[in-house]
Amino acid sequence: MFNRKLNGKVTQAELDGDVFIGVELSPAEKKEAARELAEYRASTKLTDKVGDSLIQHHIRARIDTYIATKKYDPAMSFGYFLKEYIDKLDTKRKDFAEQIGIDETLLSQLINGHRLPPDYLPIRLEIQSDKNISAWHWYKLVAMEKEHYIKTDQEIREKQRKYVHVPQYDKDGTRKGKSKSALVKR
Repeated sequence: MFNRKLNGKVTQAELDGDVFIGVELSPAEKKEAARELAEYRASTKLTDKVGDSLIQHHIRARIDTYIATKKYDPAMSFGYFLKEYIDKLDTKRKDFAEQIGIDETLLSQLINGHRLPPDYLPIRLEIQSDKNISAWHWYKLVAMEKEHYIKTDQEIREKQRKYVHVPQYDKDGTRKGKSKSALVKR
């Protein structure tokens, strides 16, 4: 039938057979369907845990690869990896925020790069991942961002310059405003 559909030769009877029409279930049938669904879900719990573990190992490997480059890439931020992790787990952000004990607003700010994570968060992420992604991995992502910021942000340097008073020296090496005799007395 697949080939005939591609060729455009599909009968109305075949089309009718492809459409699912819902049926009303009796209370007993609903109860049986619910039992079967619960049984199926219970049988997939182990599979879900193994799947989560594989996802966590994959994310950790990607973080390792990025860290090994020792070159900051704004597209590979803490927020990027956190978003990818949550997406791959197929978890709603609200649920994930509850799992790690933070507000959904904070989670959104972290993912969107509006805020760096508090010190406790890498540890919570390690615990949530059952130690498959260590706190060190999450911390290194933050450290790379901070290092880049410190090295490149000239605006912050100008803002902070007004708080620092660097002593001025004369040609002979004497600090301006101090006499040579005052320096000798020390």
